[in-house]
Amino acid sequence: MRIIIQRVTDAHVSINNEEVGRIGKGFVLLVGVHDSDTEETVDYMAKKVAHMRIFDDNDGKMNWALDKVSGDILSISQFTLYGRTKKGNRPSFVDAANPEHGDNMYQLLNKKLRDDYGLKVETGQFGADMQVSLTNDGPVTIILDSDE
Repeated sequence: MRIIIQRVTDAHVSINNEEVGRIGKGFVLLVGVHDSDTEETVDYMAKKVAHMRIFDDNDGKMNWALDKVSGDILSISQFTLYGRTKKGNRPSFVDAANPEHGDNMYQLLNKKLRDDYGLKVETGQFGADMQVSLTNDGPVTIILDSDE
């Protein structure tokens, strides 16, 4: 599983010009699922996201997690995170999970973030053509890969 975390001051996602999710301060997650991902992978990644300390403390050091700043999550599925670009100029997505498995793991991640860590999680729609708008704070962008 690959997750790009972007620290934001606000973000929203729309489908067909209709807003389906909005947050203030928090994280935008771009979530890519691999066919080999399991519930254990999701557990690991949810814990990493929930405890990621990339908000400034009172001394200006990145030391606080989402719960300390009352932050929320906007979670967006993004199979293109598994695009292979070594050959040619058109990405290959053979490493991305099939849609059923990808959706199941994506939904499980969001559920665990809500249920296990008490976070507010807004989402887009798996497989939809979405427009995501955000104000990147910092900017701070972190890449998580369950294989690393």
